[in-house]
Amino acid sequence: MISVVIPTLNAADTLVPTLSALVEAAMRGLVQEVIIADGGSTDDTLAIADDAGAVIVRCEKGRGNQLARGARAARAPFLLFLHADTILAKGWEHEALRFMRKDGERKAAYFRFALDETRKRGRFLEKLVALRCHLFALPYGDQGLLISKALYEKLGGFKPLPLMEDVDLVGRLKRRRLVGLNAAASTSARRYRTGGYVARPLRNLFILTLWKLGVPAKRLARLYG
Repeated sequence: MISVVIPTLNAADTLVPTLSALVEAAMRGLVQEVIIADGGSTDDTLAIADDAGAVIVRCEKGRGNQLARGARAARAPFLLFLHADTILAKGWEHEALRFMRKDGERKAAYFRFALDETRKRGRFLEKLVALRCHLFALPYGDQGLLISKALYEKLGGFKPLPLMEDVDLVGRLKRRRLVGLNAAASTSARRYRTGGYVARPLRNLFILTLWKLGVPAKRLARLYG
């Protein structure tokens, strides 16, 4: 029922646990295929994907473009877009199946944001993300996105943007067509450890504000680094 689309670029360090979290759902027949949309990896990413039996789509790098190419290759009626460093919590498939049966034809769903961080600052950031989703209906790509292929195509799909591709698509969905699932998507905290648990979210907010003001994604990508 689900084609999982994962954009990659030198993701060998994180891809194995991401794929492992999909195995049980694949054994049950819920996950029909995993599509790795690769932007030119030079590490072991493609070897890992091949060993896992994933479909590999090679394309120009840029997450928006990679997600769009992966979606075009998908055969299942539902798409699950997932980052290569995001691990779905055990039992996620039950939540996904309930959503698809109840609202899957007219809405999209995202997972609860979590970090692989044991310290309190990780829990604090998780609460901030939950508040953002509650107030603004604005989940980011690291929370995954489960959507029927029909609705995805009706919305026009991902645009080939180097940044903000997730915000752009969610903006077209709007609150009334978004559902938060009661299952976590745990993402690597490495970017927050290196970029700062305060500085990184503030920079993300700054980039988001510029996007809302109409600054082109290419310019934002240069600022984002």
